[in-house]
Amino acid sequence: MTSIPHITLNNGVEMPRLGFGVFQIPDEETTAAVSTALTAGYRSIDTAAIYGNERGVGRALAESGISRGELFVTTKLWNADQGYDSTLAAFDASLDKLGLDHVDLYLIHWPTPARDLYTDTWRAMEKLLADGRTRAIGVSNFQPAHLQRLLDHSGTVPAVNQVELHPGLQQRELRAFHARHGIATEAWSPLAQGAVLKDEAITSIAARHEVTPAQVVLRWHLQTGNVVIPKSVTPQRIHQNLDVFGFELTADDIEAVASLDSGMRTGPDPDTLN
Repeated sequence: MTSIPHITLNNGVEMPRLGFGVFQIPDEETTAAVSTALTAGYRSIDTAAIYGNERGVGRALAESGISRGELFVTTKLWNADQGYDSTLAAFDASLDKLGLDHVDLYLIHWPTPARDLYTDTWRAMEKLLADGRTRAIGVSNFQPAHLQRLLDHSGTVPAVNQVELHPGLQQRELRAFHARHGIATEAWSPLAQGAVLKDEAITSIAARHEVTPAQVVLRWHLQTGNVVIPKSVTPQRIHQNLDVFGFELTADDIEAVASLDSGMRTGPDPDTLN
């Protein structure tokens, strides 16, 4: 079984560098997908209230027989539940669906800047952290300006910012901000929903290393310093996505992938999604 390296978050909590995402997996299929991932060796599972599959994740965790201390579970607060009291209520609902007494990481899913609730929401997240109901708190899809506002209004630096990040959207400015403030960068849509996998630079690197294009991209994320959460429901791909620790990209490989940054988003713009 693959041994997955960990990153130490800014509050000392250890998080696996590679996890399993369940975005767009229907609840009734989620249990089987997560069970396959856990059997393959994944220990970090990433879900969200809006995915509608927290119960499916919880069933797989309960049936796995894996001790809670070995697992790292992330879920996210949906936009409609932002605000101090509603955040606390939404967290209770997520915990109930997951069948857990705590999560390892709780994230604000989007800043929704026009609604201007994320600083109040962050105070509720700090309470959940202080009460031991989550081991770490962070955000998702926050831009540098949103992060700076949290830092200006709070004593707690987000442990993680989970953002769209792949060779076509490398987020250099944001990653530099994270590095300055001790925020871990976590990539969602790490393969750009497959859009970058046919690029000649990536396919030629894959051929040289005798691996798949997806494995090249995931390896690039890991060597760049990102936490990554690929999603699949195909058992073969679930296993392949974990099998990225037996080879290493060269400096030339990294440079070739770095040249693919085009600002291409597969998801919404965090500055305008409200």
